[in-house]
Formats: sequence, C-alpha cells, structure tokens
Amino acid sequence: MERLKFIRPTKEYEGEAFRYIKEFNDYNSQINGVGGLNRYIGDYDGWLEKLERDRTMAPTSEKVPAETFFLIRERDNKLLGTINIRLTLNDTLLERGGNIGYGIRPTERRKGYNSYQLYCALKFCQEKGIKKVLITCDKDNEASAKSIQSCGGVLENEIIDNSDGKLIQRYWIMVDEAVKKGQKKYEKSFN
Repeated sequence: MERLKFIRPTKEYEGEAFRYIKEFNDYNSQINGVGGLNRYIGDYDGWLEKLERDRTMAPTSEKVPAETFFLIRERDNKLLGTINIRLTLNDTLLERGGNIGYGIRPTERRKGYNSYQLYCALKFCQEKGIKKVLITCDKDNEASAKSIQSCGGVLENEIIDNSDGKLIQRYWIMVDEAVKKGQKKYEKSFN
C-alpha cells in the first residue's frame, strides 16, 4: 500500500516544487494545476503569498478564489502531483477550465496517482459545500479523461478552444456521489 499526503504547499517543499516544474520542462510537458508556480521560479515565498491571496480573494469576472494542493509520496517525500481547485466559476471557467486543474509529474504518470489526487480534491470540495464540479480536458488527453471518468465524470459536451483550435471535453462530477464511491476505491490503496 502506497502512503500519500494531500497537503497545502509549505516552505518545506520549495526544492521539491522546483524539481517538479523542472521535470515538466525537461519533458516538454504542459504544466497544469500549479497555481502559477511556474511563473515564480526563484520566488517560492512570493508564490506562497500569492496562494494565500488566491484563497481569500473575492470572486471577480476575471479571477475566482482558489486553493492549490500538493500530492506527496510519504516514503521519499516526493511531489507527485499538484491540483488547483477553483471554488466558484466565472463565465470563462464555465466554458473551459472548470473548477479543477491538475498535473502529475511525467515520470510518475499511469500509476493511479491522478485519480486519487482528484478524489482528494473532491473531498475538499465536499467540505466546502460544493455539490457539482466542472472539469475540462483536451480531447486528445485520454489519461486525463480516464481520471475524470474514474471519479464519476459525465461528459456534457465538447467545444472548440478559440485560442488554439483544440477540442475540449467538459465533464461534470456530482461531488457527494464521487466521494462515496471513492472512499471504497482509494482509501485502501493510498492511506
């Protein structure tokens, strides 16, 4: 059984966080769910301050309150994934982006970590009283779609992203149902 921690970022993980970003860059992999960490290379303290502002901000038409979490493997204290949870949606996020964005480091993919990370995020949403979440992914990102579906995601539709012409899938997850289902599936595997 693999033991994992789902935690808010702390100063303790500064070096690991930058190694995480470096791995994405080394693999030329798209970075998602990091709450802007990739724009704060060399200023981890500034990023932690930004996360606190993100948590406590009032929603606007351009930004919404959000929380960012790390998924840490306990045996080696390695940062496996990040997830950003937007606590409400504006018009842009309702179309594409949704409530949750996430990533798993390239060398740790296809091990079930992202589905567990998403389950943990849904538990957090449940604690916040969020009943239904929207998650989007590129149609060609089959691994992401499988993670969403494994947590109860139901495809509503597909839209074309005007910025790059890619097809985006929009999934809705009923939070209470997903958490109940996930308790049996994930609590035995990763705790």
